[in-house]
Amino acid sequence: MGNGTSRLYGAIAKTLNGSAATQHPECLVPPDSGQLDPIDPKELLEECRAVLHTRPPRFQRDFVDLRTDSTSSHPPIRVMQWNILAQALGEGKDNFVQCPVEALKWEERKCLILEEILAYQPDILCLQEVDHYFDTFQPLLSRLGYQGTFFPKPWSPCLDVEHNNGPDGCALFFLQNRFKLVNSANIRLTAMTLKTNQVAIAQTLECKETGRLFCIAVTHLKARTGWERFRSAQGCDLLQNLQNITQGVKIPLIVCGDFNAEPTEEVYKHFASSSLNLNSAYKLLSADGQSEPPYTTWKIRTSGECRHTLDYIWYSKHALNVQSALGLLTEEQIGPNRLPSFNYPSDHLSLVCDFSFNEDQDRLL
Repeated sequence: MGNGTSRLYGAIAKTLNGSAATQHPECLVPPDSGQLDPIDPKELLEECRAVLHTRPPRFQRDFVDLRTDSTSSHPPIRVMQWNILAQALGEGKDNFVQCPVEALKWEERKCLILEEILAYQPDILCLQEVDHYFDTFQPLLSRLGYQGTFFPKPWSPCLDVEHNNGPDGCALFFLQNRFKLVNSANIRLTAMTLKTNQVAIAQTLECKETGRLFCIAVTHLKARTGWERFRSAQGCDLLQNLQNITQGVKIPLIVCGDFNAEPTEEVYKHFASSSLNLNSAYKLLSADGQSEPPYTTWKIRTSGECRHTLDYIWYSKHALNVQSALGLLTEEQIGPNRLPSFNYPSDHLSLVCDFSFNEDQDRLL
């Protein structure tokens, strides 16, 4: 390998000590990456693939063109939503009985995650279950031009796992050459007035090409069967916070998240019927435009096989248009052992959409 590639490999391989964040979760000041050289995303992608040379290649996923008559003179805004699977949970708690232990090793799995991000080059990246923010994602993505924010869970289950890397939480990244940060809010979600262990990040950004403001939010609601009312209350709290941030519907909104809820749950119905006038982008892939995908997560645990639709990208349908969406992996591609696997690093599929602003800024709801 040449000097440039060796330098990039060093960037990938370097692991920082996560003990400071573990011992002092309140001290969530990102390390100074301003002195580090920028990384060419193509070179970093090649280096990731070199690390992964013994693994099967990534599966092909194609974008589906969803444009109607609306056209935009500006480049679209590409948003990626992804629960990347916390490393501590994947190795220590989640019991993926059909996934080989070797497939979960961080030194290679982080390259699979980076490869997925680099392959689609999102302008905005919304992640859940991030427990390697400070030693992996913030240092590398900042050198790719992203500005990041991390908000950990107050009582992360990762901390119960031996040799953990600190708490997991939500992370939001955006490209600084495309957007300017106007306002940022870290939200600890409540349920029935009680503070909970789930969080959200909501940021108001200004698009530098258009001068338009919009709000992007990321969240991860409470998991497991039996907690449906709890999730519903968390969703209502998040909607109220977003209502205040967007001043009703004056500022367009995109909400990404692992809601841990099927479309039949109340929390989904709250978002679908909200006064914020939201639509779920991935419904547009269905034949009638009204049905969610059959799954966004598919795994096998000791309790059995789980195939669910839990992940969503919501958007202001009066102010934003979905130009395209990334198709999901097929059952054949996922394979009989399901996810995660040597091919795919998480038990959740990434969702990616291209958005454009409605050119008629005064369009009525």
